[in-house]
Amino acid sequence: MFLRLAHQHRQFVQDLVMNLQALAIVLERRGYPASCYTCGDQMNSASFMVSLGDNHLIRFLVSDYGITWTEMRDDRELMKLEGAEAINQLQELANLVKQAAPASTTTNKALAKKY
Repeated sequence: MFLRLAHQHRQFVQDLVMNLQALAIVLERRGYPASCYTCGDQMNSASFMVSLGDNHLIRFLVSDYGITWTEMRDDRELMKLEGAEAINQLQELANLVKQAAPASTTTNKALAKKY
């Protein structure tokens, strides 16, 4: 049972890393400085960051050790979430990106207003 759970967890992390890479690409195309760095070819961890302007930064970290969402403004931590709550917040960001028109100021305003 534990080997199966470990395998499922690895798959989950890999799927999450792939989705973070895709989100970074979409945000970059919409004009936001965004990046997603992974360690090695196994995609078992990633660091995702996006700047929403006005010294407003979101960092999402995923690894075998955990998942965290950190939101900062002016180099001060506003919010830090872990686990499922961090993933929920990431989904909200992705939903806002999906709803807004590509490369528009509407996207910028919607994201800035939400976050």
